[in-house]
Amino acid sequence: MKFRFLAGVATLALTAVAAQAETTITILHTNDFHARFEPINKYDSSCPAEDNAAGECFGGTARLVTAIEEARARAENPILVDGGDQFQGTLFYTYYKGKLAAEMMNKLGYDAMTVGNHEFDDGPEVLRGFVDAVEFPILMSNADLSGEAQLKDVIQKSTVIEKAGVKIGLIGLTPQDTDELASPGPNVIFTDPVEAVQAEVDKLTEEGVTTIIVLSHSGYGVDQRVAEETTGVDVIVGGHTNTLLGDMERAEGPYPTMVGDTAIVQAYAYGKYLGELTVTLDDAGVITEAKGQPLLIDAAVAEDEGTVARIKEAAEPLDEIRNKVVAETTEAISGERDQCRAQECAMGSLIADAMLARVADQGIQVAIQNGGGIRSSIDAGEVTMGEVLTVLPFQNTLSTFQVTGAVLLEALENGASQIEEGAGRFAQVAGLTYTIDTAAEPGSRVSEVMVNGEPLDPEATYGVVSNNYVRNGGDGYKMFVDAENAYDYGPDLADVTAEYLAEQGPFTPYTDGRITVK
Repeated sequence: MKFRFLAGVATLALTAVAAQAETTITILHTNDFHARFEPINKYDSSCPAEDNAAGECFGGTARLVTAIEEARARAENPILVDGGDQFQGTLFYTYYKGKLAAEMMNKLGYDAMTVGNHEFDDGPEVLRGFVDAVEFPILMSNADLSGEAQLKDVIQKSTVIEKAGVKIGLIGLTPQDTDELASPGPNVIFTDPVEAVQAEVDKLTEEGVTTIIVLSHSGYGVDQRVAEETTGVDVIVGGHTNTLLGDMERAEGPYPTMVGDTAIVQAYAYGKYLGELTVTLDDAGVITEAKGQPLLIDAAVAEDEGTVARIKEAAEPLDEIRNKVVAETTEAISGERDQCRAQECAMGSLIADAMLARVADQGIQVAIQNGGGIRSSIDAGEVTMGEVLTVLPFQNTLSTFQVTGAVLLEALENGASQIEEGAGRFAQVAGLTYTIDTAAEPGSRVSEVMVNGEPLDPEATYGVVSNNYVRNGGDGYKMFVDAENAYDYGPDLADVTAEYLAEQGPFTPYTDGRITVK
């Protein structure tokens, strides 16, 4: 059996007699939601109420309620699944951990979910509480849980659901390097995804299951490898790499992406899209057609009023976090707009140093924070989390990646290119020093770049940490979009900065000449 593309639809070139009976199943799917219960802006960060009212926001659970309800109404035999990483990303997770995610997923009526690496951010105990609270199975095939008492009896490798008389096997898959990405503890042993999936496919097939769907939080590349190196997998619903598939701008491949007989789908992240894949099965449960498209959850999708009210209610206790004292500073930390967008500023150095300190043990050498992401100063004395969140309100996450020295220089030139305009792209840094000549033409203003005291080597590869907005091309940093080994889903930048401040004791702000402007 081989799939081929015909008029934009993945279609199986049948070599046998046409099936006597066909069944259609619609797979609705999300992934990498990251606690975005409220609407987001075009940069995947918080969207103010006035912008939402103006139709400029995306996603949010209230819109997903409507979108899923409408999709179920038009679909035959719909199922709803998630590709992992419901945890982490906003204050909702900081406060509620997995409780609000469980409540909202139950409301939406999911059939199953795989474990993402961020589900382990607070260890097995918090994940166990989430598993106990949801009304559907949580799956993970490539982990030995026998030594972890919190999880060994509650997370399944696979499950079977039935639609229109067809037995559908759902298999979970989690990043093999989750022990490096999160905090699963020493008792969870992660294993090879191909071997784990094949073992579970074989088991389910022996039990009479005819259709296999893998819920994979392992990334688009790993999903393709799993499709290539296993047999019997019909569909892979992906996550982890926040990959947009389809025929829209910035899509990284077709929806579905066909590898042999396996259809691979993913729906970006943060609830901005709802994946909708419709598959047709012959009477043996074999897929003969797979077609669909991620649906953009924009202002055209009405918000469910009851869900809006519930999320608003859930947001009220977050003021307790905003008022929490997290650190102390001996002097005011300047984050003034005119400084942070034109020269080294104390807040920029603090944030960049905090970023670099968090990931230096990962081989990262350089930090870049866009000056436009710094929105306020902090007064002397006690520092509350609310003050930190006022400085860094965008729910940006730490992003790590690798680029050449030539690309790093291009990034610094971008940062220096619009100083006269007070543009937010100005690069506050750690781990490097550089000089800007404002009299020179944009694109040739930066010189004397030193990384850890050594001249920048255009041919060398450097590890960089920034925020997910910059890494994904915001503020003109398009040179980072195709960076190697990019990981955009680290902790919230505000949390990182607050924790770094707390570790310093009474903090004295500084600038140290890392950026020279002449």
